[in-house]
Amino acid sequence: MAMTSKESLRGLAASAAAGVFLALIGAFGTDGIPVLTRVAYWVGLCFTGAVVGTGLSRTIGRNGRAYARPWLYGSLTAIGVTLPFTVVVWLVSEMTFQGRPRLAALPLYLPPVFIVTVAMTGLNFLAQRPLTATHAAPACGPEPRFLARLPAKLRGADLFAVEAEDHYLRLHTSRGQDLILMRLADAVAELEGIEGAQVHRSWWVARAAVEGARRGDGRATLKLKGEIEAPVSRAYAKALREAGWF
Repeated sequence: MAMTSKESLRGLAASAAAGVFLALIGAFGTDGIPVLTRVAYWVGLCFTGAVVGTGLSRTIGRNGRAYARPWLYGSLTAIGVTLPFTVVVWLVSEMTFQGRPRLAALPLYLPPVFIVTVAMTGLNFLAQRPLTATHAAPACGPEPRFLARLPAKLRGADLFAVEAEDHYLRLHTSRGQDLILMRLADAVAELEGIEGAQVHRSWWVARAAVEGARRGDGRATLKLKGEIEAPVSRAYAKALREAGWF
């Protein structure tokens, strides 16, 4: 999913803030350098890295491919930024602190550049994670595969929500609750055909089951039919608001 201009600006701002933080703590042995020099050095590098990373992420993660295979996406992004950017960091650092580039020092910059790149890639990926949604089936479409997994006593019930509990899933329906052995990620794939979304790492909720929402302590909770309450994690809150869930 390509980032919007607003998301790109937030990412650049976060990178600049990370640069200030690294400067203040004197990361990777820069604590002996004057603070203003450290700030200019770290903010400049983090900001430049963010620009490079954003462009690479847009290319690799186009059309939502990144979120289908996050480990592959993250690895490609980290490697794609680290290799060329190590040369940039080496050149800037050597000219700033040594007065000339020392070729023998180039390999020493690879580990710290990789560490920072992996950390920033992970943070950006989490911040930009899209809503995992399922969609209603056409009028003549087949029944969602997941409904065949409902225990006999729940067959024919309206499915309100699916909640992960250890290795099990708790099914919340109009006929009560029951547990089945299954991963939530696999269940969401089989819930295609029912309009709903994952609202928390442990919850999928059917859109038709939502009766309202409440806020408290900076978090939202969806009120569902059957007096069920489903927590909304901050990772999904923005996308749910934009989709009109609350």
